[in-house]
Amino acid sequence: MGGLIAIAIVFGSLNERFLSAENLTNLALQLAATGTISLGIIMVLLIGEIDLSAGSVSGLCAAVLAILHVRQGHSALLAVAIALTLGAAIGLVQGLMFTQLRMPSFVVTLAGLIGWQGLLLYVLGRGGTINLPFDGSIARLSDTWLPPWASWLLVVLIVGAAGTSAALNRRLRRKAGLPLPPLNRPVLRLAGLAGLLCLAVLVLSADRGVPLLLVIFGALVVSADLVLRNTVFGQWLYAIGGNAEAARRAGIPVTRLRIIAFVLASALAAFGGLLAASRLAAVNQSSGGSDTLLMAIAAAVIGGVSLFGGRGRAYGALLGILVIQSITNGMLLLNVDSSIRLMVTAIVLAAAVAIDSLSRRGQQ
Repeated sequence: MGGLIAIAIVFGSLNERFLSAENLTNLALQLAATGTISLGIIMVLLIGEIDLSAGSVSGLCAAVLAILHVRQGHSALLAVAIALTLGAAIGLVQGLMFTQLRMPSFVVTLAGLIGWQGLLLYVLGRGGTINLPFDGSIARLSDTWLPPWASWLLVVLIVGAAGTSAALNRRLRRKAGLPLPPLNRPVLRLAGLAGLLCLAVLVLSADRGVPLLLVIFGALVVSADLVLRNTVFGQWLYAIGGNAEAARRAGIPVTRLRIIAFVLASALAAFGGLLAASRLAAVNQSSGGSDTLLMAIAAAVIGGVSLFGGRGRAYGALLGILVIQSITNGMLLLNVDSSIRLMVTAIVLAAAVAIDSLSRRGQQ
């Protein structure tokens, strides 16, 4: 959070447009697709593995969606369902190759990066680009904005849910005889959350409103965090990333959980590809390519997810992609050369990995 404040101060002082409502709304639209892919990357990083195919999977599934909906005339809902199923199936194949054939995840997903990109080019054919109709439900997804009353109602629901969760956690700790943290700590967290949400709604409402894409991404992050922190499945993922052999001896189905992690990663990559296609209203040969994968992995690492497994939260995808996109957006407003942008991003990523390595060494 301190890094985001520093970025806002630096770029806001260099260019007054950076903190404008219009630019911040555009920033909110830009982070949803890559952030969703990053959320899937986190699932694999938590078990100490890597998925290099996420970008190609997102582009391929977006292409399948466009072909089914535009060229073959199927309903948008059916096309979305098939595209997401394809993403999950790809994750299943890669997970089985990793667990059953004992192939390193790096090699499996590197092959996937190349192979799924080739399949994307094949299914698109010589046309190369498929435009989504602007009056269709898929393209309109990125051009849908919550009315003010819905935005404020969402704030009330989120803060209320967070308060209920904190109260329930204290009650369970009291019942279990565990020490209770000071009451002012959850109160301050709720106040901070309410303040940030209110500020976000005020700023975004000054332009076009709260974008539906941001709400969808936020819902995915919150849901993933609840699953990882409050379910047996989530605790098992952390245990596998911490020590796979110890987890196996404790009776955790390590093989099954690893496969599920790869399935979730590819399914979320597919969904991120659909969000990207909605925002661009098109799918082409570069969909899921360029720096999509690198930005998704960088966002997860910068957000505090360990490359060594066993540590990190789903909110890392949100914080990391905010940092990455804010830096990119700010340098674009300043007309900084792309070479400088890439080097700055690399420095931020290297710093995040160095901090993670030092932290892990200190724990050991």
